[in-house]
Amino acid sequence: MSAPKKPESVAVIIPVRNGRAMIDVQLDALAAQDYSGSFEVIVADNGSTDGLAEYLAGHPRTHELALRRVDASDRPGAAHARNVGARSTSAQFLAFCDGDDRVHSNWLSELVRVAAEHDAVTGTAEIESINSELMQSWRQMPDRHEGYSLYRFLPVGLSGSFGIWREAFEEVGGWDETFTRGGEDSDMCLRIQLAGMSFGHSPDAQIAYRQRDTLAGIWQQSVMCGEGDVRLYAEYRGYGMPRRSQLALADTVAYLILRNPLLPQFISRVPAGRWLFHAGNLWGRIVGSVRHRVYYL
Repeated sequence: MSAPKKPESVAVIIPVRNGRAMIDVQLDALAAQDYSGSFEVIVADNGSTDGLAEYLAGHPRTHELALRRVDASDRPGAAHARNVGARSTSAQFLAFCDGDDRVHSNWLSELVRVAAEHDAVTGTAEIESINSELMQSWRQMPDRHEGYSLYRFLPVGLSGSFGIWREAFEEVGGWDETFTRGGEDSDMCLRIQLAGMSFGHSPDAQIAYRQRDTLAGIWQQSVMCGEGDVRLYAEYRGYGMPRRSQLALADTVAYLILRNPLLPQFISRVPAGRWLFHAGNLWGRIVGSVRHRVYYL
C-alpha cells in the first residue's frame, strides 16, 4: 500500500462499556486536539448499562466532535466494538483510543503525520499525569522512544493509541474478535507486519494511560495480559515467535520470592501492586499454557 500524505477523512473510534463516569475526560481531550483537519468521534457502546446511551444522546460536544454512538452490544469485547465502530464510518484513516484514558493534545496529528509513511502506526503511553504516585508505582511503561515489542519478536503497540488506513484495516480483516482475554492489540500489529505492510511508531502520539486503581484490578489485568501472551505464542510460533527462555522464568521466580511484599519493606523494596502485577502475569501464563496446550512460561 502507498499511503497518502494526509487522509481526506478521519474517524476516532472509542470502544466503551459502562464508561459514562470517565468518558468526558477523553472527549474533552479530543476536543483540544491540535489536528488541523476535521474528524469524527464514534463511541462504540459494548453493552453499557450505566446510562451511557442517554448521556451521549444530548452531549454538549456532539456538534464540535461530530460525536455519535453506535450500538456494539451484540457481542462482548473491545475488539468487536472497534470493528463495529470502523464499519459505521467511511473514513479513510481510523484512529483508536480508549474511553478511560486521556489523549495528549497532539495525539491525532502525530498519528496522522507518522502514518503518512506507514500502513499503521502506534503511539505511546505515560502514567504520570493521570495516576496517583501509588498507582504509578504499580506498573512501569517502556521508554516512549523504544515502544513495545513481544519477547524477542516483532514490535507491537497499544490498542488505546493506534492508527491505521482503512485499506490496510480491511486487508487484515480488522480486529480479531476471538481475543477476549487480552492480546488483540499485539495480534493486530503482528498480522499487519506478517502481511508485508509497514508498521510505524510515534513516540509523540502519547496518551495518559489510566492504571487499575485496586490490587484486585491490577491482578485481573496482569493475569489477562499473561493469558494473552500465551495465546499469541500459540498463534505465532510458526512465524518465528520464540518461547520464553528458562532464564527469564528463573528471573521472574527469583523476583517473586525475593521481592515478596510479605517481607519487610527494606528487604523487598517494591510496592505490593508491582509485585502483584508480575505474579499475576506469571499465573496468567500458567493458565494460558494449560488452556492453549503450549508451554510459555
